[in-house]
Amino acid sequence: MVEVGSGGEAGVGGEVRTGGRLVSELRVAWEVPVWVWRFYLAHLSLVVGLSLIGSVQRLLAVNGWLPDVLSGPSEVLVALSRVGLVAVVAWLGLRDVRLSWPRAWEFATAHWVSLVWQGVLLSAAFLLFDVVLESVVGGLLPVEARQGYLAALLFVKNPTVIALTFIWWVGLARQTSRGSGVREVRR
Repeated sequence: MVEVGSGGEAGVGGEVRTGGRLVSELRVAWEVPVWVWRFYLAHLSLVVGLSLIGSVQRLLAVNGWLPDVLSGPSEVLVALSRVGLVAVVAWLGLRDVRLSWPRAWEFATAHWVSLVWQGVLLSAAFLLFDVVLESVVGGLLPVEARQGYLAALLFVKNPTVIALTFIWWVGLARQTSRGSGVREVRR
């Protein structure tokens, strides 16, 4: 007997094949990055504006253009801007969602495979941007070009990779509290 809503596909003799569930859960997992991208584009000026604080600080610090006396305070400013970004993204992204631990637990129990997919997608992004672009590509460059490359990469990563990761976590909280279907973005 096949349980309705099991997420699998009925095979010969009624057994459930997991291939259908993996694809189904990938679709559920993919809803979050789709929402993230829509949210990012809808609030681009806000996200990029707050992220540019970190971009400029990293550009100045990596190139040695930041006086030592400003090093610590500039890191505090970057941390505060990131906390501000998370707070604003959470406010905008969750204002029509009632966060609920029981509902999140229910989602995690029913869609644990999609949460694994989320981890795979985030890990792939980490591997590409942190390992490949920063370490591998940076390591292949001549020594004299590495500092400039790293400064440019960090400048770009702040309003893109870092901001998108923060938005992704909010999207995940949104999905687990609402269930599947996080496609809509409020302006």
